[in-house]
Amino acid sequence: MSTPQPPAGPGRSVVAAADVRHAVLDPAPGSEPCVFRDARIEGALALDGAEITRLVRFEDCTFDGPVTLEGASTLAFAVTGCTLPAFHAPTAQIGGRLDLRGSTVTGGGRRGAVNLVHTHIAGGLRLDRAHLVNDEGLAVNAGGLVMQGGVFCEDFVAHGRFVLPGAELPGGLWMHGARIVAAAPDEIAFNGDALRASTVRLNRGWRADGRVRLRGARIDDLLSFHDAELLGQGASLMCVGAQLGAIDLRLARPPAGGVDLRNAHATRIQDRPGTWRSPLGLDGLTYDWVEPTAATQREDATHRLAWLRLQTRYVPQPYEQLASYYRRLGHESEARRVLLVRERRRRALLGPAGRVWGGLLDATVGYGYRPWLAGLWLALLTLLGSLAFRTHAPVPNKAGEGPPFHPVAYALDLLIPVGGLGQRDVWHWAQPWLQNLAYGLIAVGWVLTTAVVAGVTRTLNRT
Repeated sequence: MSTPQPPAGPGRSVVAAADVRHAVLDPAPGSEPCVFRDARIEGALALDGAEITRLVRFEDCTFDGPVTLEGASTLAFAVTGCTLPAFHAPTAQIGGRLDLRGSTVTGGGRRGAVNLVHTHIAGGLRLDRAHLVNDEGLAVNAGGLVMQGGVFCEDFVAHGRFVLPGAELPGGLWMHGARIVAAAPDEIAFNGDALRASTVRLNRGWRADGRVRLRGARIDDLLSFHDAELLGQGASLMCVGAQLGAIDLRLARPPAGGVDLRNAHATRIQDRPGTWRSPLGLDGLTYDWVEPTAATQREDATHRLAWLRLQTRYVPQPYEQLASYYRRLGHESEARRVLLVRERRRRALLGPAGRVWGGLLDATVGYGYRPWLAGLWLALLTLLGSLAFRTHAPVPNKAGEGPPFHPVAYALDLLIPVGGLGQRDVWHWAQPWLQNLAYGLIAVGWVLTTAVVAGVTRTLNRT
């Protein structure tokens, strides 16, 4: 059978859906591709369960009813530049490419404007420049879709959810410049839960007017939101438990809501400090490399600590992960700084006694991460004590015994509880306030020593 063609002339041809079905299913060997151009297809084109042995292509056609291929087996199938109420091909086996470029689909009901649930496609899926509208919620319903090629949706517009949970996309998902509009900003616009893909590019002007969810997704190479807009309320982006080769979060502007990366893993993270906002979920997030956000490591650590502060509650793991990352790079000072901030945030959750003790550890030794503070305190107290003792003469405990009095050595001897310099047990003071000062320095020395031991022990035990 020859390829059906509409008659010449300015008017659009009208072809009954039954005639189209007959042409598509023509079993004649060696048949040419079945092509309809600029035609109106009258009625619903039902090809459910059919075995189609011809290439089928509709170009610039209008369909009165839906096109359905549920459970069908076909070669390449194209509906380009067309207008139709729905395209449903669940569980179909498509041996080539499925091409819906430039088509407008306005309907589909609860099944979705385009339904590809558990469909197997040996070639690629093309939705470039397509416009899908479904007032009942689902623009693309492709849970369990299995591809051998890629899915391309560049400059694509969907008014309704784009869902493909559990899909397998070894050729990747490419949605440069696409826009997905959910019914409300707090509803899911894009659902890729448990998606498995080589790469997912939601970038270069990609926009979601609703939440984006990729829970448990496994993306081997790159998940990119470079110059994308996330306008969903609540959690604008949820990647809980996702396993990512890399993630690019250099958004065009800050997301409308939070970003949830709990228990995710990414080999590489790229971001911009200005794109983060609270609430931020980082508990359990692990990574091998994060792109520096500043020219110096110190400034980068400042940005990263501000990043961690956007979490709604204190959890230690994100601080430990960041400190471990800096240590792996050899930036020990930044690692200690991160761990010190961790202890300070933890202190705010303790009871009154814990906060007092924590404040003492912080002030004296920086929780063990700044042990040099103890030396500063020792030097300062020794100076103050020696100046006070220098202006008065002490009283010997036993006349004619012991070394001569030295105010600096005496003050230092009071502050060091272990060992001695031979001054503390030889002299005492007739003036009560000086004797009280000596007792005070002894007490402060014990507290300072205890804080040093506690801080160093804490550091050795926890890092």
